[in-house]
Amino acid sequence: MRVMVLGSGAREHALAWKLSQSPSCSALFVAPGNPGVERLAERVPLEATNAAAVVDAVKRLEIELLVVGPEAPLVAGVGDAVRAIGVPVFGPDAAAARIEGSKAFAKEIMLAAGVPTAQAHIFGDLEAAAAKAASGGAVVVKADGLAAGKGVVVADSGAEAAHAVRALGRLPAGQTVLLEERLSGPELSVMALCDGERAVLLPPSQDHKRLLDGDRGPNTGGMGAYAPANLLDGAALETIRTKVMLPTLRELARRGAPFRGALYAGLMLTPAGPKVLEFNARLGDPETQVLMMQTASDLLPLMVAAANGALREQTLELHPGASVGIVLAAPGYPEAPKTGLPISGLDAPVSDEVLVFHAGTTRDAAGRIVTAGGRVLTVCARGATVAEARARALERALGVEFEGRQLRRDIARHAP
Repeated sequence: MRVMVLGSGAREHALAWKLSQSPSCSALFVAPGNPGVERLAERVPLEATNAAAVVDAVKRLEIELLVVGPEAPLVAGVGDAVRAIGVPVFGPDAAAARIEGSKAFAKEIMLAAGVPTAQAHIFGDLEAAAAKAASGGAVVVKADGLAAGKGVVVADSGAEAAHAVRALGRLPAGQTVLLEERLSGPELSVMALCDGERAVLLPPSQDHKRLLDGDRGPNTGGMGAYAPANLLDGAALETIRTKVMLPTLRELARRGAPFRGALYAGLMLTPAGPKVLEFNARLGDPETQVLMMQTASDLLPLMVAAANGALREQTLELHPGASVGIVLAAPGYPEAPKTGLPISGLDAPVSDEVLVFHAGTTRDAAGRIVTAGGRVLTVCARGATVAEARARALERALGVEFEGRQLRRDIARHAP
């Protein structure tokens, strides 16, 4: 099968690495990819949100399955355009991708489906939202649209919440905002491969959003993750599948928007039970990197089945132990990452148990790999225990250097 992965980050590098191992994969392309994927696949230069360019590449390369990594192409309707020419897509159409593209829509779906979630008020009038926020206390302020991981502010006071409303209102995504009940408890990511009706769970994982050790500093797109995150037992995870994933799929299908792809539930494990904080319409980053390390099953047949509405409910085979991923970020991230910095230490021996996935990298005029984004690399390792995987990942991460490199040394330190 001829497969194309759409995207340029570490998630897409990890997907390419995993799919390249499938006996069913005869040719692999990544569009536009990054220098890290060059040993695994052919890179295709294009803009991932340009539906016409993607369709042209799919036709020219005779692609038989398109796997969409990031959310922006999904919300932009790239999946719709490729399905329209008869090629299966792992990733939802734009109508179903609204579950990530609009937090107000996601809340509407959750309430209609009976999915446990935080209470929220939705405002199209920013001044009304700011006034409501100022009159209250601690609250979570969310921009309705896609904001590249910068659309959520956890406010400790009414004044801070009102300021957050006005700050988010300066973003295109923040013309509608949500003031959401602030819940407490550990967070957990649960993702499922879905075919519109059925769902196969990937191992639960846990992301670390804050920039600095000890969960300090600004929120980021994610500074590291581990899997499996054993915060729920098997029965509780099955409840997540039957009470969160399946009702959401049914509600989307009822509205004429069947969801075929990866549905991501960001959960908080509250004293009253798990509640959904958000849905994403794709696999998470950096969670995907450790999930690909940890999953032993061949994912390509499952993705094909999901794309074709023919998924068989089953349990994935996993490698024993755990996987940990540590993000290396550029200086200035998340506000103003510095690019063009040479990276050293990438040429260490490669194994299936310790890997470096590229994200914000490119080649300069001299052919050197340099920084080209905020989150530059994700260094992942698998081990018999979380502690062993963490130690391996940290040792490898410290061997990769560039000026001003930022990383957390406590990823998965407190994992149960």
